Amino acid sequence: MLFGRTPVLPTPDQALRGRPEPGFTVPARHTVLGNPLLGPYPEGLEVADFALGCFWGAERKFWQTDGVWTTLVGYQGGYTRNPSYEEVCSGMTGHTEVVRVVFDPKAVSYETLLKLFWESHDPTQGFRQGNDVGTQYRSAIYTHSPAQAAAAESSRDAYQRVLTGSGYRAITTEILPADDRPFYPAEAYHQQYLDKNPGGYCGIGGTGVSCPVGVASADD
Repeated sequence: MLFGRTPVLPTPDQALRGRPEPGFTVPARHTVLGNPLLGPYPEGLEVADFALGCFWGAERKFWQTDGVWTTLVGYQGGYTRNPSYEEVCSGMTGHTEVVRVVFDPKAVSYETLLKLFWESHDPTQGFRQGNDVGTQYRSAIYTHSPAQAAAAESSRDAYQRVLTGSGYRAITTEILPADDRPFYPAEAYHQQYLDKNPGGYCGIGGTGVSCPVGVASADD
């Protein structure tokens, strides 16, 4: 919801109600990795949810990572059930643009994905990422276990220390349990968008500051 040029999250009562079922169909398989987009996923795989600005470029970052089994983009963190892209862009759903990453923890650690997350955007910008402005571009991590939550919070604290030393402000990334914030897949044309449109827009860009995840803890 926008008052002037300042994005503001709606309250649950203000948010659009949405619909009980999705208004569109999600493709069966990933256009690059070839694996199914939707679960249930094979035993032994884990799920991670990251919001770091426009999900087109963000998704590509993760599907190019070894050990990632599939990725899909969607909406999370808000109140509207089964929202459309237009509804999310209105600012009246409370959702942010998210990449769901399904990965093999034996091949790539959650900490490695966290490092990629932090280094691929500026987590201090609040309701924007670069030139993209709106509540749907806010930084977020939605966790699927206590271990993920602990790792996410530890990595945030470690990265805050190095960002502060480089002149950046406080991290605004929200870290919340995924169980409390349902994930809704986005429309078919958003899935693997930059594979279908190689010259398409990608607003993803980091701070240039290395994240010490896996190198040092926040207490070092």
